[in-house]
Amino acid sequence: MSLIESGKRVPTPSVLELLAGKLDCSLSYLISGVNTEQREQIELSLQSARRALDHGDPDRARAEYAGLVADDTLAELPQLRREAELGLADAMQAGRQWGEAIELLTRIRERDAEVMSTQERVSVACALSRCYRHSGDLTRAVLVAEEMVDSAVRSTWSEGLVRLGVKLLVAYIERGDLLRGSQFCRELLVGAELVGDSSLLASVHRVAAILAVENGHGAEAIRHVERAIVVYGDAGDPSRLRRLRSDHARIVLSTSSADAASVRTLVEQMEAELAGDPAASIDAMRCVMNLVNAELLRGRTGRAAEHVAALLRIVEGLPGEPAVEARLSAGQALVELKRPQDAMRELTVVAEWLGQAPATQRTARMWLAVAKALERIGEPARSVDAYRRALACVGV
Repeated sequence: MSLIESGKRVPTPSVLELLAGKLDCSLSYLISGVNTEQREQIELSLQSARRALDHGDPDRARAEYAGLVADDTLAELPQLRREAELGLADAMQAGRQWGEAIELLTRIRERDAEVMSTQERVSVACALSRCYRHSGDLTRAVLVAEEMVDSAVRSTWSEGLVRLGVKLLVAYIERGDLLRGSQFCRELLVGAELVGDSSLLASVHRVAAILAVENGHGAEAIRHVERAIVVYGDAGDPSRLRRLRSDHARIVLSTSSADAASVRTLVEQMEAELAGDPAASIDAMRCVMNLVNAELLRGRTGRAAEHVAALLRIVEGLPGEPAVEARLSAGQALVELKRPQDAMRELTVVAEWLGQAPATQRTARMWLAVAKALERIGEPARSVDAYRRALACVGV
């Protein structure tokens, strides 16, 4: 006992069990100084915070996780402490507090690198890559994901590694590294097939479709998104399936080969889905955006104008970036509808938001869309400024 107390000997598990029995306490209490009741309370608090996050209340989740992290008791329970910190990082991401999440995740990774499981390390890398991408640091978003993917044995793809691969592929696309993205996409599709998870495979095909659009391969993009819908199937999450169908409609409408019959069919499908989801949600917003473009393509300006009005009503209930995406779509449609003053109002809001946004490929594309729309409504000075900002976003 004196050797153990002086730190000169580390007790084996069997000795610890014997000592716990002699001292009439739990093994957990002997090791950590935290009794069973305290541990159970911590676990219940963790469950409560996770429920709040899962039910769309990131502020409450953040407060509960922060309270746990500040509790000195968790210092003796490293696994639970890490669970609380990772939960806090998730809540920060849900609240779009990217910088704070990056700081916390980096601290966890540096402190616990040697004790985290491979699954935990991959999960942290996923979160970090996502945070860096949303904060506009695409170089770090790529590097943190590449570091983990390249260190793994590709023949043993796991669910976590495929999820990280999806984050990496998205970062390649947003950085404009389409050649590297195309090479990695083929490898990632093979990995997703090996893992055999239909939801993951659908995610990879969805991002592969986005990559094909960026490469100007419309037919390939349609094949990928149609494959994603088939793989995911009707048994999956209805909101995710609606999102995939919305992506399919958007890609079809953006291709020059879209014929009148296919557009009419898409309109009927989207109107039916919208009737089943009347809430002001991001899914509803994207569905209405597709309807606007479809009706303009069909030359039905009256119906397009009705959908633009519906889109602007939905915008009021949306957070920052999705709302800006919707306003840009509305502004472009209003240009087509020969309503320059209304278009100018929406484009001004979009430009103000973009002026504060990180410089990314996505931001550059949005500035380019604003510039073209402004040019068409006779605003040359503002259009030139928007073109310059688009070039600045890509380092030109």
